[in-house]
Amino acid sequence: MSPAAKKAGRRPTPISVVTGGAGFLGSHLADLLLERGHRVVVIDNLVTGSIENLASHAGDPQFRFIRQDVTEYLFLDTPVDYVWHFASPASPMDYLKLPIQTLKVGSLGTHKALGLARHKGARFLLASTSEVYGDPLVHPQPESYWGHVNPVGPRGCYDEAKRFAEAMTMAYHSEHGIPTRIARIFNTYGPRMALQDGRVVPAFLGQALRNRPLTVFGDGAQTRSFCFYEDLIDGLFRLMMSDLETPVNLGNPEEFSMRELAEQVIRLTGARSRLVFRPAPQDDPRQRRPDITLARARLGWAPRVSLADGLARTLPWFRERVLRAREKA
Repeated sequence: MSPAAKKAGRRPTPISVVTGGAGFLGSHLADLLLERGHRVVVIDNLVTGSIENLASHAGDPQFRFIRQDVTEYLFLDTPVDYVWHFASPASPMDYLKLPIQTLKVGSLGTHKALGLARHKGARFLLASTSEVYGDPLVHPQPESYWGHVNPVGPRGCYDEAKRFAEAMTMAYHSEHGIPTRIARIFNTYGPRMALQDGRVVPAFLGQALRNRPLTVFGDGAQTRSFCFYEDLIDGLFRLMMSDLETPVNLGNPEEFSMRELAEQVIRLTGARSRLVFRPAPQDDPRQRRPDITLARARLGWAPRVSLADGLARTLPWFRERVLRAREKA
């Protein structure tokens, strides 16, 4: 251990716990942490995650997988330096099917993860979401905006679970002095998303690769801002290692309508697909774009991957998933 590390009280090999680490973002985070010299413990019950996402770490002595529901008591017989709380259904397909589990992991799961961080003297990062802003009345959305959320609508189970998780995180910070970080993650995409995820990038790519019509909800004018997973994971790491204790937006401020995204996907895949329009789901946000002024100033972070490049790098993953699905049919 270096003199600086001894003075700071750090271990030569940091130990990170990632709840929900078999999911899309959690598994990519585990990859990055291992690359940067951490020992990584992933806790996941595999309700929405996939052990396939972690297959490359099988046999790695620096990696450990525990299959467990994080709403149960978390016991680890090792020191812990960082707790990254990513456990939660995140796609509409999942949280609409699992509303009670979504609320439980946002409340009980966050409580257990914070308890682990308190017991181990670890730093804690909550993976929150832009959904805490609901269907925003302020655009773009700064961290100071309190949101416009329907707590009893179909999306309420996810929105309110994350809003409660933020409140719980700040309560532990205020009462117990735990060093906490809150990342409000805007639409992120990339390899390891499920083909039947329910979010728009997997939906459009899956439909285009089958030459099926691309389903656009509403009139297609509603907007989102899409961040490639590599940029997002870099921002999360910077946030955890920073001294920012209030929520921070992490996302790409480039804004695209659903129609524009659909047209990009058709061009990229060379599909013969057309657009079909369906009624918009209840409480579907009309606009979504992060104000990342805080992340730029305090983390030195901004996305670097354009939507066109990110989609091109994501396409092979979904092409393989479509081929697998055909072989099984």
